Amino acid sequence: MGYWLYYWPSIAGRGEFVRLALEDAGVDYVDVGRDRGANAVAQMIHNGDHFAPPILADEHESVSHVAHILAWISRPLDLAPQDERDFRRMHQMQLTLTDFVAEIHDTHHPLGASLYYEEQKEAAARRSAVFIDDRLPKFLAYFERVLTDNPDSDEWAIGRRCTTLDLSLFQVMRGLRYAFPNALAENETPALDELTRRVARRRRIARYLDSERCIGFNEDGVFRRYPELDRPDQ
Repeated sequence: MGYWLYYWPSIAGRGEFVRLALEDAGVDYVDVGRDRGANAVAQMIHNGDHFAPPILADEHESVSHVAHILAWISRPLDLAPQDERDFRRMHQMQLTLTDFVAEIHDTHHPLGASLYYEEQKEAAARRSAVFIDDRLPKFLAYFERVLTDNPDSDEWAIGRRCTTLDLSLFQVMRGLRYAFPNALAENETPALDELTRRVARRRRIARYLDSERCIGFNEDGVFRRYPELDRPDQ
C-alpha cells in the first residue's frame, strides 16, 4: 500500500508527525509538496473535504488532522497497541499532544497566524512567559507520568511496543529543545529524555533523520527559535 502526504514543502511542521510514522514503518509514500510543490497541496485543500494540511491519502480515501491520520494508519503500520482499550487511550493522549503543540505554536503567534511574528512580539513575550511558567511544566509532567505509569513496558508510552504516540512525543521533545532549550532544561523529564533517545536509535528513524528527506527546524514551522521568548541563558 502506498500513501500520498500533502504538506507544505519547506517546513517540517505538523506534517512531520505523519512522516515519522511512515518512515518508521518503512512504507512507500510520496511527499507531494516536496515532489510537486505547494500548489499541489493547495489544490488538494480547495478541491476536497479538508480545511488544512497535513492530509494523507491512499487509493481509497484521504484524511486530515494529525491525530485522526495517526489513528487511521497506526494499525496497518503496526504502530498501535493490540488492546482496543489501549488504542482508545493512545488516541486520547495523541489529542492531548495536539493541544500541547497548538500551545507551543501560539507562543510565537498569539494574536493570529496571518500576522508576522514581528507584528506580535510583545504579545508573544507575554504568552511565552505564561507558557514556560505554567503550561509547559503541566504538559511535561503529564506525559512523564504516562511513561512511568505504563504497567506493560518501561520503554514505551502505552502497551508493549512503540506506537505513533511515542514517535509524536519524540518530535515534540526535539522541537522543544530547538525552540525553548533553557525552559525545557528547568523541567525534570528523565523518562521523556530516554524515550527521545530510544526513538532516535530506531533503525529507520535514524536513517531518516540523517537523510535529505528530513527537513530541519526553522522559523517558519511550529517550533521556532526566538531566544527572547525562552528563559535567558545562565
